[in-house]
Amino acid sequence: MQLLVCALLCAVAAASIDQTHLRAGSRAEGFVRALEFKHRLRVCNAYPYAAALDVLRGKDEKLTDVPMHYKTCKDFMAPLKSGDKLEFKVGDASAGTFSVSDLPSNDAVLLLVIHRHDTLSTAVSFESHVFANLMNAQVAVIDTYKGAAKAIPQIMDVPDKAKGAAAASRSEELRYDSVVAINPGVYNVDLMGSDNKAKAKSQLVALNHESYVVIRVGVEAQQGPAYPQELLIYPQSDPAALKSSATAFAKASLAIFALVLSCTQL
Repeated sequence: MQLLVCALLCAVAAASIDQTHLRAGSRAEGFVRALEFKHRLRVCNAYPYAAALDVLRGKDEKLTDVPMHYKTCKDFMAPLKSGDKLEFKVGDASAGTFSVSDLPSNDAVLLLVIHRHDTLSTAVSFESHVFANLMNAQVAVIDTYKGAAKAIPQIMDVPDKAKGAAAASRSEELRYDSVVAINPGVYNVDLMGSDNKAKAKSQLVALNHESYVVIRVGVEAQQGPAYPQELLIYPQSDPAALKSSATAFAKASLAIFALVLSCTQL
């Protein structure tokens, strides 16, 4: 009888221990959470064509609410995963498909640029880059122009009206296929040709923690219409945001330094 009571007590104790372990295990699992990173997809249409493009994930999920015209960019917060295919369409016709490979294990802006492959055909090509998570403003510099003309973008200080026309304006070249970091501020960007004349001009308002793209666009088409050299800069930040930010060095030197020598593929 004592052996039977002992056996029952041992069984009850063992069941109690097992239940305790189960409860402890349930509590431990409550602390486990899958890390979810915010990947913002930034698409730029640098393909010179009269009709606008739609962007789809897969065959059916349309990301664009309205088609994207030439020289426009747009951000999408749609979560991406490795293996996703982004299809670009003009109406019902497919213009090209981009396959997503590896994605970063951190919050990031994923840049994707669609552009003309050459001057003869209407085939498309893609450029992609993953921006690092930095405090400074970052600028990716990409050349999608197709043709014989040569031109390089130059970034320079906006002249200080208080100092008059005699004030020196510093400038530096922006090398293609590179990413640079710049101090917050307002800058002029000129596309300088081989004849030392500006082919296009634009302005860049740089804010900390923002990722920008400077793209040379256009094509000397052998068939169909030609499109001149121009600059596409995105996003167009509000200069008023500079005054509200705690950046006492907003009008310091350009302090441009190369971060990445070539664009990183997604």
